[in-house]
Amino acid sequence: MLSHTDIGAAGRLPPLLIVHGLFGSARNWGAIAKRLSDDRRVVSVDMRNHGSSFRAESQSYPDMAGDLAEVIETLGAPMDVLGHSMGGKAAMQLALTHGELIDRLVVADIAPVAYGHSQSHLVRAMRGLDLRDLSARSEADRRLAAAVGDAGVRAFLLQSLDLKADTPVWRLNLDVLEREMDRITGWPGTEGRFEGPALFLAGALSDYVRPEHRERIKHLFPNAKFARIPGAGHWLHAERPREFEAALRTFLERPSGG
Repeated sequence: MLSHTDIGAAGRLPPLLIVHGLFGSARNWGAIAKRLSDDRRVVSVDMRNHGSSFRAESQSYPDMAGDLAEVIETLGAPMDVLGHSMGGKAAMQLALTHGELIDRLVVADIAPVAYGHSQSHLVRAMRGLDLRDLSARSEADRRLAAAVGDAGVRAFLLQSLDLKADTPVWRLNLDVLEREMDRITGWPGTEGRFEGPALFLAGALSDYVRPEHRERIKHLFPNAKFARIPGAGHWLHAERPREFEAALRTFLERPSGG
């Protein structure tokens, strides 16, 4: 089963499952998970080929959704599910194929469509980082800057670099992620409908969820609602964490007795 963190206690609200995006891990969501655990149980997973979870030869959305289904079935269904980017697509795949496992769905800055961009250049940058005699994150950042100009992206990637190992190592299966990149940026064309409540939460500065995507989203998720967080890009939870948390609480909260 996927490696995961499990905090908080059962409360009035259903458990919440948090699913990170490409190159991420459960630790990226630690602060938000902790705050949301004040009135519910919160489970954050490391996806396959990420963090402490198992390594596999596939990064397909049916396989990732199967991993999430196993977690929910083992820990207790149904759950509310929050997925960002790649994790949002995995969550959508799960909702469309095993909707009974999900109560409310939050999809953060992604749509059920194929994208034309690739993140393989970041794989190459990580693979090209000189890990010899590396003990400080500041030095890793300096070295990575030669290939990745955006300081925020470098900081995000370096969260997956284990500097405490005898030899520094990435907590990512870079070979498989690069090989499967077309699947990750794509969409398997899954049909079906998830009739439960769904929130598509986007960064106002991001172009991942476009007006032309809404018809497709509403076809698959007829009860979808849409919201944007001002001043946030694709990593909206990191760039505007308080606003992101407030939007989550508004959507996930139930009326008394509901």
